[in-house]
Amino acid sequence: MIFKIASARRLKLGLAALALALAWAAPARAQEEGVPVVLDEPIVQVNNDVIMLSHLKRETEGFREVLIKQRGMTERQADEEIEKRKSEIVVSLLNEALLVQKGKDTPGMNEEVEADVNREVLRVARQYNLRTIEELEEAMRKDGQKLSDVRDTLRKHYMRNAVLQNEVDRKIYFGITDAEAKKYHAENRTKFQSVTLSEIFLSLAGRDEAQVLAKAKQLAADARAGKDFGELALKNSERPNVEKTKGLLADETGKPRGFLVAELSGPIQTSTKDLPAGGITDPIKIDEGYLILRVNERDDAFNDRQVRAIITQERSEKERDNYLRTLRQEAYIKPAKNYEAIIQPVLDKDAQDSPVKQDAAATKNAKDKKSQKQ
Repeated sequence: MIFKIASARRLKLGLAALALALAWAAPARAQEEGVPVVLDEPIVQVNNDVIMLSHLKRETEGFREVLIKQRGMTERQADEEIEKRKSEIVVSLLNEALLVQKGKDTPGMNEEVEADVNREVLRVARQYNLRTIEELEEAMRKDGQKLSDVRDTLRKHYMRNAVLQNEVDRKIYFGITDAEAKKYHAENRTKFQSVTLSEIFLSLAGRDEAQVLAKAKQLAADARAGKDFGELALKNSERPNVEKTKGLLADETGKPRGFLVAELSGPIQTSTKDLPAGGITDPIKIDEGYLILRVNERDDAFNDRQVRAIITQERSEKERDNYLRTLRQEAYIKPAKNYEAIIQPVLDKDAQDSPVKQDAAATKNAKDKKSQKQ
């Protein structure tokens, strides 16, 4: 791929990926024989729910597997990393419990989430040419997995996202005033510049690079001299569908695809960001060969939805953190005695960061300054 693709926010799991997700629900490693083991015990009460030790074990075992298999850590390194982040893991469980509780109390959200879960399970079944959910369930059973566990994993995921989108992202999006959106667009115009493109691609596979580059330079010169870019692409480009596209980068319907300049990969962005409509780039080196691009159209017109979406994305992380902190502050959270040392500091920090505390501190500081002046 020559263009960067923004990661999708919704979970897209295949059967294998579903199994990986369930690594987070894998049983804890067996303990040495003869050593007394606490199989389960409460860690913390969260309103009317209780997070158990078994929940924490599932979470840490899944994280451990990710650290070893995906990040290349040794078992010892993974265990050390988990120990350092145990408080963070417990907080993630707290947050999950609070978000699921909030979602269950929100009218219509349970039904919406269940529909998402059903669609995702059906999508996976069709992806693997399984005609029914029963066939998917049987295939997973043979692989040592349970569809009910997958559904539970998906249900929590969709519920978390639905609550955060409804309670945080939606409020940011609709809270942006028209004047604020227009001001942001004016000050960040380059973020909204989009282009449609055509390309000529020359492969380096098994060829002398100097010769390929010389040909690319000649094609760029021919295009600038007025030769039809589509015809040059048809005769020279080495993309497999060039006879159909004539070099036009289009969507599946054949409509020219718009690319945000800010999201194009480095050398392509550099070559096209200041190029007017009709302009031709110099040859651009990519891993597979060389590209010559033509900017067909440029557009940086104000698009209200697009501007609001980008502002929301920029503010979302901070506002989500604030929302989760508020949920924790308003909840009844009681750590078990054995886990106070890793949970209570987080709750204390939440209390310290609460708006009431901050307002009180600001008032005290103002009074202190006034006294000093007197």
